[in-house]
Amino acid sequence: MQFGWINAFGAVIVVLMLIPNIVYAIKNKGNKNLCTNKFMNIVEQLGRYACIILMWLPLLVWEFGFRSVGEMIAYFVLNGVLLAAYWLIFALYMKQKSLKLALALAIIPSCIFLFSGLLLRHWLLVGFALLFAVGHIYVTSKNK
Repeated sequence: MQFGWINAFGAVIVVLMLIPNIVYAIKNKGNKNLCTNKFMNIVEQLGRYACIILMWLPLLVWEFGFRSVGEMIAYFVLNGVLLAAYWLIFALYMKQKSLKLALALAIIPSCIFLFSGLLLRHWLLVGFALLFAVGHIYVTSKNK
């Protein structure tokens, strides 16, 4: 399966990841970022926004798709399972905030971006996914 110049499935994945974050931001308007390391805050945000864009836009990718049906199935199943876990953990986190749940909420999107990049051979996405993972996990740990 090949994608055109936009990966609609990647865009849907991003939207599904953003929905709980938007709900959380609305319900917790007064939350402040407690991480004082400006470099890591920049790393996190750079990785975040690059991954959001690269999930649906195949920049610097000549062949945006899967080489086999198995890779396509792995993409959908893995992302489906990770998204379901993300939503479940977000629901638990909204009821009882803990470092363990917060870290899970930092790791799961990183895995979604990383596995998507690997399965699509979108190496720029893989690189930014790793950058995002380091920044997001660090900042999350400092905010708890």
